[in-house]
Order: sequence, then structure tokens, then C-alpha cells
Amino acid sequence: MNQTDPDTAGEDALALLSLIDAGGAAAPRRLLLEQHGSAAAVLAAGPRAWRAAELSEKQIDRLRTPQAETLDRASRWLSDPNHHLVAWNHPDYPPLLRRAPSPPLALFVVGEPALLWHPSVAVVGSRSPTPAGTDNAADFSRALARSGLAVISGLAAGIDTAAHRAALDAGGLTVAVLGTGPDVAYPRSNAELLARIGQVGAVVSEHLPGTQARPEHFPSRNRILAGLSLGTLVIEAAERSGALITARLASECGREVFAVPGSIHNPLARGCHRLIREGAGLVESAIEVTAALAPLAAELADGLRRRLGVPTTSGHASDEAMPPADHAGHASVTHDDHDGRERVSAAPPQAQYADPDYQRLWNALGYDPTGMDRLVDRTGLTIAELSSMLLVMELEGRVAALHGRYFRNR
Repeated sequence: MNQTDPDTAGEDALALLSLIDAGGAAAPRRLLLEQHGSAAAVLAAGPRAWRAAELSEKQIDRLRTPQAETLDRASRWLSDPNHHLVAWNHPDYPPLLRRAPSPPLALFVVGEPALLWHPSVAVVGSRSPTPAGTDNAADFSRALARSGLAVISGLAAGIDTAAHRAALDAGGLTVAVLGTGPDVAYPRSNAELLARIGQVGAVVSEHLPGTQARPEHFPSRNRILAGLSLGTLVIEAAERSGALITARLASECGREVFAVPGSIHNPLARGCHRLIREGAGLVESAIEVTAALAPLAAELADGLRRRLGVPTTSGHASDEAMPPADHAGHASVTHDDHDGRERVSAAPPQAQYADPDYQRLWNALGYDPTGMDRLVDRTGLTIAELSSMLLVMELEGRVAALHGRYFRNR
């Protein structure tokens, strides 16, 4: 899932960038990728094949005369090991987004692409929330992150910013979906937050690096927000707002929509009240959200395990209640003070993984938070491999994360 994968390597990477730069309707370009198997093969097929797939003449002209400066900038961006480009026809493409209406041709990702498979909730709302709205966004996002769900938002001012910061401060996962290029913070005041998310979470954009903010980009950004998430939570929103667009798009994707009610005197509560009247779930706590999404999250987690080649049973040799071993490898036994009978101690069992890499990682983890660099040293595995494996272990509930450091949860 890194820049050396087939979708981001050499000739095909440059061809995919050219397809993205062609702009226009994505459906014909997705069709071409499906028909020809790779972006390089699409370009080699030539104008006749492009017209057969119903590319417009403007798109064809763009493919014939690629913008060298734009493609060079994007290629330089991809040279960073933490930067990735995931094409529509690549197996790493997020499955929920693939099933959404009008999915992007490709995604620029800062961070591990596997994180986009993580069960998540979009938290959206006003750019100018009330103090209570900001508090609600932080409280819900913090609780959702601690429950194991990722918090997705759009890095905008207001509710989005509060949601991202709260998830990070809780040691959870957050994903920022941008209406700009993956290297452009909007607003600029969120540049530091964008960099932080890219280090410990994921940043996603369908736009080429260097792309600046444009009004038409944000409604399309919202479809990615809705498509990546199991559900959308609206904290505060006026009757006409981008948050309501995201909620509508989530509903069109067949996803859950939740809204937090507010005072009848608060104009930023009217959008939420409208959603509730139209069938959105009225929620007063994060527990109500997690309970509604639990079955869908389990289904997505199983899909990730299959993608990573991990058995859905976690590959454990055994989880039976065996007497736990002490440091010498013997069963640990204690005596009951009242009747003198031996009792098996309450020490947690050791996980046994059929996959030796997973077992090596488990052995390298302790109950104190451990950073990624230390885990690389202890296991000999790459950061990309560890990120995917740790994500699976988190979904199993065996590993927890705190501020980008990992430890055994049981």
C-alpha cells in the first residue's frame, strides 16, 4: 500500500496522473481503467478507445497534450514515502467509497491507505458554531475515537476542526477529506492540523497536488466524506449548509444519518431539526451512534482482514481459558485464602497468531505505549506492514492506540 505499488509506480503513475488531469466526468475514465487494466494501457489505447468510452473532446485534447508542470509537481509529491495514489481499479480503493454514487477516479492519500477501510463516522457542521456546538463536536468525536471508530471530517473551520482535534487528543484515528490538493490547507490556519493528521491519521483528496480551494470543490468533497463513512453525524447546521449536503449524500449512499438537536431559538439547530423530521436519528450521546453502527463496522472489519490476507477468525491457534504461563512458561496458579484450593490466576492469556509476522508484532508490544519506530526496530517489519497489522489488531480489540503509540489492550 505504498508508493511502490503498481498503481503508483513509474510509467503507470504518470499515466494515472494524466488521466486525473484530464478532468471532466469520472465515469468514462473509470470505465477505461476497468476495460484496459492500467492507466498506461488506457493511454496506449488512443483516441478511438477514448471516444468509445465517451470521453469528451476536451478530455481527449488534455490527454493528447499533458501539462508537464502539473504532472511534474504531482510526481515530486508522490516521491515521499508517506504519499500514495490509489486508483479506482486498485484493491486498496476503499470499499465503502467504491459503492457510493460517483466515486473519484483516484485518491491522493497522506498516511496509510488501509486507514480508509477503518469503520468511521463523518462529523460535520457549521463553520461558525456556537460554543455549545463546538463542545458537542469535541465531546462526540472524543467518545467516538475512544470507541474505536475513526472520525472523518473536512478540515474546515468550526465543527470540522473541533472534531479532528478532539479525535487526535483522544489518541484516536481521524481522516481529513480536502476540497483542495492533498498539500493545501484550507483554511490556512489549519496547516499545522493538516500536517499532524497526515502523520498519525490520513489525509485524502481527489485533486492533484497544488490545487487551490474552489467553491465547486466542496460539494464534491462532501460526497467523499459521506461515501467513506458508515454514517454521518451533524452537530450544528443552518437550514442551507454544506453539512446538510453531506447528510443528503450519506442518505443517497444508504448510510446512517444522525443529528444532535438544539434550542428552537438557535438558527444553527434548524438544519438538524429538519434532518430529524426527515428521518435522521436523533442522538444525545456517542453511545447511540456506536450502537447503531456496530453491525456495519464488523462487516467492514472482516472485509479489511480478507484484503490483508488475515483469517476472519484472527488466525489465533487458541483462545480457550487455559492457565496463563508465567515467565518460565508454566501455568500461573494462586491459592484461595478461604478454602486453600488452587485457583487459576486472572492474568490475561497470550494471543497466538498463525501468521508469524503477527505473532512477532504481538510479542513486540507491551502494556506501555510503544512508538512505531521502536516497533520497526523490534520486529524488522516496515511501517506500512505494521500499520496494516496494527489496524487489524485494533479492530479485534487486542491493541489500543494513544497519540500514535500502541499497546496491548488485553
